[in-house]
Amino acid sequence: MNEPSFKTCYISVGGNIHPEETIPRALEMLHAAHIIRGISTFYRTPPINRPEQPHYLNGAVMLPFEGQLRELKYAVLRPIEEALGRKRTVDKFAARAIDLDVVLCGQLVIEEPGLVIPDPDIRKRPFLAAALLELNRALVLPDDNTSLRALVNDEQRRALVPDVPFTTLLRERFLK
Repeated sequence: MNEPSFKTCYISVGGNIHPEETIPRALEMLHAAHIIRGISTFYRTPPINRPEQPHYLNGAVMLPFEGQLRELKYAVLRPIEEALGRKRTVDKFAARAIDLDVVLCGQLVIEEPGLVIPDPDIRKRPFLAAALLELNRALVLPDDNTSLRALVNDEQRRALVPDVPFTTLLRERFLK
């Protein structure tokens, strides 16, 4: 697959096992490899299909990327997850220390085993669409030109629970 060399990529970032510790550590490792250019608000979100679990902290970061997305996902993001204790299981709703996913990258549309861009969760999770919109109000999904603004309404936006102190801490630390 030929990909354009330079793209703006959006990475979803979340976790519900000590996320106040693991998210900054993950961003530190990511920032060492790729300059983070934007950090969305992080939201407290309930776990999906697991009410007994602690709430998640979820947000997104924006960074320039040159190379193959499979490399970003498997040579950068997955090793960060593993270093921070992420254990992948067949249960996709299991609690996790950290979850890092490439959700959008330029105008790329990729549908391969282990790599789907744009990530289908953008359409399912209002907090993700809201976080991405905060990073770029003009974002559209390149597969069908759906504006992200159409994916999150005012009521859904009002229901989000932002963690302003945590977001501020991340921005002060990584956006200098």
